[in-house]
Amino acid sequence: MQERSLHAALRAAHSAIASVNLSTLSRPLTLRPTVLVLSLMAAALAHAEGSTADRQTLDTVQVTGNPLGNKELAQPGQSLSGDALLLRRGASLGETVEGLPGVAATSFGPNASRPTIRGLDGERVRMLNNAGASLDVSSLSYDHAVPVDPLVVDRVEVLRGAAALLYGGNAIGGVVNTIDNRIPRSRAQGLSGAVDLRLGGASGERAVAAVLDGGQGPWAWHADVSRRLADDQKTPAFTSPDGLRQDRVRNSASAARSAALGGAWVGQDGYAGLSFDDYRNDYGVTVEPDVKIAMQRQRVAGAGEQRWQSGFLRKVQWQFSRARYQHDEIEGDGSLGTRFSQHGSELRVQAEHAPLAGARGVLGWQLENSRFEVQGEEALMPGNRSRAQGLFILEQWSDGPWQLGLGARRDQVRVRSDGDAVDAEEPRFGEGLERRFSPKSGSASVTWHPVADLGLSLNVNHSERAPSAGELFAKGVHVATGAFEQGDATLGLEHASGLDLGLHWKHRAGSIELNAYRTRFKDYIALRATGATVPGEGAERLPVYAYQAVGARLQGLELNVQQDLEMRWLPGTLGGWHWQVGLQMDWVRGDDLSHGEPLPRIAPRRTTLSLEGQGGPWGWRLEIQQAATQARVPSEDRATPGYTVAKLALNRQFRWEQMDALWYLKLDNLGNTLAYRAASMPTIRDWAPLPGRSLSTGVQLRF
Repeated sequence: MQERSLHAALRAAHSAIASVNLSTLSRPLTLRPTVLVLSLMAAALAHAEGSTADRQTLDTVQVTGNPLGNKELAQPGQSLSGDALLLRRGASLGETVEGLPGVAATSFGPNASRPTIRGLDGERVRMLNNAGASLDVSSLSYDHAVPVDPLVVDRVEVLRGAAALLYGGNAIGGVVNTIDNRIPRSRAQGLSGAVDLRLGGASGERAVAAVLDGGQGPWAWHADVSRRLADDQKTPAFTSPDGLRQDRVRNSASAARSAALGGAWVGQDGYAGLSFDDYRNDYGVTVEPDVKIAMQRQRVAGAGEQRWQSGFLRKVQWQFSRARYQHDEIEGDGSLGTRFSQHGSELRVQAEHAPLAGARGVLGWQLENSRFEVQGEEALMPGNRSRAQGLFILEQWSDGPWQLGLGARRDQVRVRSDGDAVDAEEPRFGEGLERRFSPKSGSASVTWHPVADLGLSLNVNHSERAPSAGELFAKGVHVATGAFEQGDATLGLEHASGLDLGLHWKHRAGSIELNAYRTRFKDYIALRATGATVPGEGAERLPVYAYQAVGARLQGLELNVQQDLEMRWLPGTLGGWHWQVGLQMDWVRGDDLSHGEPLPRIAPRRTTLSLEGQGGPWGWRLEIQQAATQARVPSEDRATPGYTVAKLALNRQFRWEQMDALWYLKLDNLGNTLAYRAASMPTIRDWAPLPGRSLSTGVQLRF
């Protein structure tokens, strides 16, 4: 990259940040900085050096769940990258991927939102970073945020359905993998990067992020930083559980920042590198008026790959990570209420062999360790240690239009409770206890292309998951859910057997993807209301929820249709635009077979219609999502009303000072509809409606 391009990028970033007046970012967003930024963007558009050239769209290969690099998987998945990811990015990972086929999200206000896939969440959906463990405690509680800032992520991949074969039992429901360039995998000559600026939205967000990549010869490096501030989220007027009428989600403001540095040696036949990242997020607990969470995760990661053109081994990949995670729950008077801390590490090695009897395959080994501690008055489980290691193998055969895949995995899992401390004033957890488990998983898949553009797939799988430390040993008040949670140390393995059928048709003017699935669980570990209560603060009574093993069944459909349109009849230049209409529908039904009632927290049927237009540098998208009333709920819950939400987005690509740029304007929830997420806990849902009508804008500069 030429030196003047770098200087231009730095000047542009400085101008953008200066126009926002960062000294005001700790205060609520006012009209003045918004006008300044809109003026900056208007000036950029007015002086743009012509529109960017038409971008070439290339077929991308999904990385997650695809160690052999196949162009198409029998298991359904989807990815977001480039401009599509930029325009979907939310404040959290859950908000970013919510709305993809089969993907919903829990909601604990705008800061703690975790993806749910096909009705499954928590310990059954694996969060990954560059295919390695995220090493956090977001699955333990709905108020624990995922320590990832979507602003610095290059790509997000979602794998729907059981992925335990490659990633262990915690991927029994699916995988969400964030991919970045913190460990470069290809050579970079000179400098390149991007600067993002975002303002507005229902939380009055002010965010800025910068990514820089460089290298010389075989050496490559990466750096990124981000800063995000937000106020309490605005909503349509609603009545909170305490009987007050309000139009904001109380105590939902946040302040987050991150930084990362990495580097790698990249050769002709492989690479090896290291990275370090630090993520911090201070945000409010919406079910409490004045409790804050101060979170920090520091992570060191390494990864490498070696390839050979001949011999039995063709590729060996390895990666490791070690993370220190801690978050403090701070009371209104500034005192420390509860501290959660975890030290964890992961090591993963996998090798691909040369074609053998017509088969290509990989063999891998994975090891994970974690040490978890919780201290304070609201500690709901004892300190514990977990260790899991697994061996897996995947083989694939191809013959013309047919492809067959077979895989198996065997794990050894050990979970140990420290029990009560020797000097505990009120013993609750008893003596230390260790449980050992040996989960097994297997899968078989077949894909058939009767013609080039049509693919049919069948995936049959059996997965087993060891219960988590929380499911085994929890015993205490969980303030975030407003309930007393009770574990069961006698729980055994969770078994799931599933069937997934898929149809994929890509033609010149569009595509159709249809998936139908059914999963039967034996000993599904459910957190169920028992009907009992325990004393809370003052005269308050808290419901008791217990982890119980039940029989369960999940089944559903997912449809995604994209179709190009000819609209020459439109006036002026609009008739020459490229238009595309989309239809997306997903439906999942969950049943507790042991109690003859629905499973809790299942997302409702959703239908989304979209219309996109692209003409030269301009683009726009109208999206209308209709969520049905979720009336199939357990006896202790109540129906979640349906809703219809409309969104409108406008964007323009342009050139500025030798840089590519994209400006966008988004209007969300145009009708200011009051809506709630059925996938959230009943004790949380009424405190945190979805965002109301809002306007946000942003610009990305790429050099």
